[in-house]
Amino acid sequence: MMNTRSVAKATARERLLSAADELFYAEGVQTVGIDRIIEHAGVAKASLYNTFGGKEQLIRAYLDSRHAGMTERLLQAINSVDDPRDRLLAVFESQRELFTEPDFHGCAFVAASAEAKHGSAIEEASDVSRAWLRALFTDLAREAGAPEPETLARQLHLLYDGGSLCARMDRDAAAAAVARGAASVLIDAALPKRSRTATVQPARRRSD
Repeated sequence: MMNTRSVAKATARERLLSAADELFYAEGVQTVGIDRIIEHAGVAKASLYNTFGGKEQLIRAYLDSRHAGMTERLLQAINSVDDPRDRLLAVFESQRELFTEPDFHGCAFVAASAEAKHGSAIEEASDVSRAWLRALFTDLAREAGAPEPETLARQLHLLYDGGSLCARMDRDAAAAAVARGAASVLIDAALPKRSRTATVQPARRRSD
């Protein structure tokens, strides 16, 4: 049975992560200080250091949580369709839903890594998330029959990034539809054309 101290730690962790997710995502990981996180979470300062060790580790946990949410969202969208081509496009359909959320502030990993030092835990978390997404696109492209799945995956990943950037910078949720349309063109160009069996009617012989 979990003792009272363990429950308190778990509760503090959840509250700190919730506060970090709200403030870091809306305002930036460097802009928001530890004191604001602690105040927003309503926990003692020692709880943060006992749970995470410091701000950078809290940011890493925040990004890991964001990654977990992204993977759940994308896999749910992909698994809702059966056709291999549609499974690739489902990634962009999921983006469309994300862009319409009122608290959408762009990619959390782009924002955090832009302020991070090379080799930091923040950069590492971003690299892990991007590698997962690239691998997902590659696997889906391979399942769809793309002769060069890695190439198609890079192209679609670029569109995915561009859609997110445009939706944030231009405040235009319709960027998802544009990205999906471009993805559809790329996918059709990359996949082998389906064989078409021409039905040739035999010529009728004239009766004498």
